[in-house]
Amino acid sequence: MRSILIVLSEWGYWGEELMAPLDLFDGANYRVDFVTPLGKRPLALPVSMDPTFADPPLGKVVVSPEMADRVRFIEDPKNARLAHPKNLTEWFPANPYPSSPNYLREREEYFRQLDERKDEIADKYDALLLVGGSGPLMDMANNFRVKDLIRCFYELDKPIAAECYGVACLAFTNISEDDGRPIIYGKHVTGHPRPYDYAEGSAFWDRERNNYLETRFPTIPLQLVLELAVGPEGRFHGNVGKEVSVIVDYPFITGRSTGDSEMTGRKLMEVLDLDLRRYGW
Repeated sequence: MRSILIVLSEWGYWGEELMAPLDLFDGANYRVDFVTPLGKRPLALPVSMDPTFADPPLGKVVVSPEMADRVRFIEDPKNARLAHPKNLTEWFPANPYPSSPNYLREREEYFRQLDERKDEIADKYDALLLVGGSGPLMDMANNFRVKDLIRCFYELDKPIAAECYGVACLAFTNISEDDGRPIIYGKHVTGHPRPYDYAEGSAFWDRERNNYLETRFPTIPLQLVLELAVGPEGRFHGNVGKEVSVIVDYPFITGRSTGDSEMTGRKLMEVLDLDLRRYGW
């Protein structure tokens, strides 16, 4: 049985970017575990459950009534499926500051625990999925534990899928301690392109205030970040104007945005079950 680990934000994931791949995994009888940065129940962005929401850059409604129902179903407090995700902060070790008085011993312990986590992942999981939405920019993209988690899968040569702003996590993860290039250096990827950015800013769901936390301007220009991260030998594919943009450049499977979620999940399954290594470029 295949086993997938899915990383979700506590500041607002996009509902379809979870549900479209998850429905495929469930249909194939894959086992799925969830992990969040602090072990709190992940939260779907409310607009991703609103079948009347029209995305301003795209100029169209992006949530179908059927998908809105699917997201509301998994978000229902009575539905326990997302109630107890793994706590990444407890699961992965802290990376000590160089100023720590016991830095060398703490650093040795850090690497020892990372080796344990990698062994655990090798035994338990076949692939990793980083779900998008605006939330990952708050608690996933530059989270060193998320980076360590990604690097474990990378070093084990296991598939890593990312959607929309979840792709930012790949840009910020280095190949190794000694090689500071991003792990997607020289790769072909897609992600949220510049024309899809909101002019008025980014919105994150603040569970404490039960309301949106909004910025005046887009938080991260993801296209620029990805263009820099892949370097001169790689390429960012925005595919603006095309209905679907999913790129496979093993071990990475990247999806542009919400409408690419199902294809992202489907291509991840083809990587696992059909040995797909390249698609979309």
